[in-house]
Order: sequence, then C-alpha cells, then structure tokens
Amino acid sequence: MSLTRRGLIAASVGTTMMPALPRLSRAQAANTIRIGVLNDQSGAYRDISGPYGVECTRQAVAEFGNKGFNIEVITADHQNKPDVGVNIARQWYDQGVDMILDVPTSSVGLAVNNVAREKNKAYINTGSATSDLTGAQCSPNTVHWMYDTYMLAKSTGGAMVKAGGDSWFFITADYAFGHALERDTTTFVRAAGGRVAGSVKYPFPATSDFSSFLVQAQASRAKVIGLANAGADTINSIKQAAEFGVTRRGVKLAALLMFLPDVHALGLQTAQGLVLTESFYWDLNDRTRAVSERLRPRLKDVRPNMASIANYSATLHYLKAIADMGVAASKTSGVEVINRMKAIPCDDDAFGAGRIREDGRKLCPSYLFEVKSPAESKGAWDYYKLLQTTPAEEAFRPMNEGGCSLVRS
Repeated sequence: MSLTRRGLIAASVGTTMMPALPRLSRAQAANTIRIGVLNDQSGAYRDISGPYGVECTRQAVAEFGNKGFNIEVITADHQNKPDVGVNIARQWYDQGVDMILDVPTSSVGLAVNNVAREKNKAYINTGSATSDLTGAQCSPNTVHWMYDTYMLAKSTGGAMVKAGGDSWFFITADYAFGHALERDTTTFVRAAGGRVAGSVKYPFPATSDFSSFLVQAQASRAKVIGLANAGADTINSIKQAAEFGVTRRGVKLAALLMFLPDVHALGLQTAQGLVLTESFYWDLNDRTRAVSERLRPRLKDVRPNMASIANYSATLHYLKAIADMGVAASKTSGVEVINRMKAIPCDDDAFGAGRIREDGRKLCPSYLFEVKSPAESKGAWDYYKLLQTTPAEEAFRPMNEGGCSLVRS
C-alpha cells in the first residue's frame, strides 16, 4: 500500500485558494482513499490537535496495513475561520478527497458539516465541541467523535455543583462552541438547584487579556467561574486568575474544556486541583498506554490527548468501513460510508469498545479527572488522577432529546 505524506497549507488570509492536489490517473484515483485533516495548525488550538492530530491519523493508516487500496493523508490550516474552512472543504471534495477529519472550532465544524452534506461526502468531526452536530444540525454524512458540550457540562459542571459550587459566572468565547458550552452547563447547574449570576462573552480569537472579565466575575460573588473556552484561551484565563489571586478568595475555576497539553503548558504548580473531563488519558489502562507508546516516535516528547488521539481512532474505524464495503462503493455515496461505520462496532486501543448512534454520535466513556500536585506526580505527563467514570451510554445527551431529524420516533 502506498502511504504518502503530503502536507498542503491554506493560503494567506483574504484568499483561500489552495494548490491543486496531485493528479492521479483514473486507475489510481479509483483505488485511492484520500483523507483530509483540516484543523488549526497555527492558532489557539494548535497544541490540542494540529500537527499532533495529523500524526495520529498517519499512525492509524500505518497500523491499518495493506488492504488492497492506497491511502493518502493531506492537511490544511483553517485558521479558525468558517469561510476559510468552507473553501478548503469545497476544493478538497471537488478534487477527490473522500473524507474530511478533525475540524476544531465549532463555527468551522458546523459550516463544513453543510458542505459534506451538499457534496454527499464523508465527514468525521473530532475537534468541534458543539452538541448541535448531533442535534438540530445533524447530518447523515457526519459522525461526531469523542466529546461534546453536553458531555463536558454533565461531567465537569455536574460535579462542581455537587461539590457546593451552586452559583456560577461564565467567561465565554463568543462563537458557537462557547455559546453551546455555556448553554449546556447552565442546564445542569439549574437542574441541580444552582443559579447563574451572570456571564460575559469575549471576541474569539482576538482576545488574550482576560483581566476585565475576571474582575466582572469576582464582582458577581459567584462561587464558580466557568471557563467556556479552550486551548490558549483557557491557559491564559487560568494564569491571569492566579495572578489576580481569584482562587485564594475561595472562588473555584471550572475548566469546562481542558486538555492534557493545557495542563502541561500551565505546569502543575498552577494547574493542581483543577477538575476537568477528558475521554482519553494516556496512562488510563494497558491499551491507552500501548497506543501512546506506539505514537512516541511521531509525537516525540508530547503525549496524546483526547482530541489528537480521536483522529487515530476515527481513521481506523473509517478505513475498516471502506475495506468492508469496497473502495468503489465508498466513492459513490458519503451517506453509505457513514451508514457502514454505524453498522460496524467500534473498538481500538484509544477508546475501547463503542458504537455510533443513529444521530451520528460516537459513544465512549467520559472521565472526570483532578490535576495532581507536583508532589503527587511521578514524572513528565503524569498529571491526572481519576475521580469518576461516566459509562458511554450515559455520558452523552439522550438521542431523543437532541432534535436530530435522523432519529426515528
């Protein structure tokens, strides 16, 4: 099997014209599956997946082995802009890309969702958090892998309220993801008898100074400041909260979407005691340790997190479906590829056994972790201790509550 390592980079802001993909002969094209990893290679979410997600995708291709067809992995940077993401997706699909993968930033993820449906191509979103991908905006061409705002709100938000954090103030990224995360967490806070004292929305991705928002949060006298953001924004929010002494005044920070690289960037001295939810941890069990070890040559000194490793998991399952139905059949309809993925049970070293529901939601457990103190850590990347596990069938929004048109009543 031929494995190519082409990287295609989106052009500068203001134009999203991309270099044409290398042309294949008709025979080559008929026997080649092209996977496009579309993510943030240079902005706030780069360290969550970015080049690491690309390498996890390539690891899955290498492990899949020779099944009689060729596989190409290409990549581009959507710059966290829906118009850039849509233009790249259209060009890729028109030039023979069979499946687009990753796509963090919910506004971009939702926009690409529409393109995949229009073109009848396969789309696996591992990077966006909005639960609308399996709700009002669900599509027969899309699978949503690994985490979403409902799961995060139920796990982290619910735990904070049970621990006494019954009044909240949200600092929210002003786009689809932040809105959905605040909305879903608010639902769980109120259902548990808590209240929301207020919220403030900040421009994304143009904000790095969170001081004025933290002052507003303190003035509300809420017990919990909910950070409805991710990546560099979460890191900056927590660092600046420490500088202002927010937590010394008894206020708790709820990092509603946080990843292992964020903890690494903060350091245990600053991050210790934070409670967060991930659906993967490299040191969780024998299988997660095994796949993390196999990835070390590609990721170097970085351990995978739930976003980057999701590309590995999703790619393996997608390729199993292609092998099962045949390359020719897969190229006629993205819907049929997604249907075949739903029909085949999922199982890999990253997430274990699982399945894909009718609404496109891939089910996996969610894990509530607490960040260790420096004294508790035994070495590099030994950052989490497990507090609670929510089983896969309970972690996500019930299918009949999402408003997905694919769900049979």
